[in-house]
Amino acid sequence: MRQRIRKALVIIAFLTFPVTMNFLSPYVIIDGAMNGVVNGSLIMFGLMFLSSLFFGRLWCGWICPGAGMQEMMEPVNNKAVNGAKIDWIKWTIWVPWLSLIAWFAVSAGGYQRVDFLHLTENGISVAGTLDRPIFFAYLIYYIVVALFVGLAMFAGKRAGCHTICWMAPFMMIGRWIRNLFAWPSLRLVADSSACTDCKLCTKSCPMSLDVNAMVQIEKMEHAECILCGTCVDGCSKKAIRYSFSAGK
Repeated sequence: MRQRIRKALVIIAFLTFPVTMNFLSPYVIIDGAMNGVVNGSLIMFGLMFLSSLFFGRLWCGWICPGAGMQEMMEPVNNKAVNGAKIDWIKWTIWVPWLSLIAWFAVSAGGYQRVDFLHLTENGISVAGTLDRPIFFAYLIYYIVVALFVGLAMFAGKRAGCHTICWMAPFMMIGRWIRNLFAWPSLRLVADSSACTDCKLCTKSCPMSLDVNAMVQIEKMEHAECILCGTCVDGCSKKAIRYSFSAGK
């Protein structure tokens, strides 16, 4: 039941992406920095970072539109991806992008005002304005969707999360800070004695993690874990469970 709810939530997030796209946009935040405007995407990325201090990458597993786009492709290609070979790619995008934002913000004299709806007509991302025809808005929308859907379709499960996602690093850094100070947060814990080594957790993991190996050593922390709970709900022996705790 929990996974049905999760799947429904990420699909709904995808279906509402025409409304929310600008609030998650890697470009709108740049335009805002150039004009000294704290905009919707800057606020959203900040909230993602703050939430990750206590809830890890829960956003990625339960609310992200990109999750809906990619998980809908699993019946087409359910192949696991080799994260060890491609996880670094998103950092080569994120570091220069964030540096550019910082440079534009400093050049503009810092942030001077707040406009959550910056570049967003009437609160709807895919909408036409006097300066931007609706065709252009839809073009951007379909390019973003095509990137995530295409990667999932041809490279494997949630390949976009491993390679091009500009949001994940905010939460990965937040999770790293949480782990450094070890305060209580949402996490997975394992009981290796209950594990039958069936490896269903590894096979079902949408992020292609070797969950079984993590269970054997009872270390469930992983930068690419999105706390979706697929392994929790798929284990009949209850060898994995959620916990809000500081951990070992």
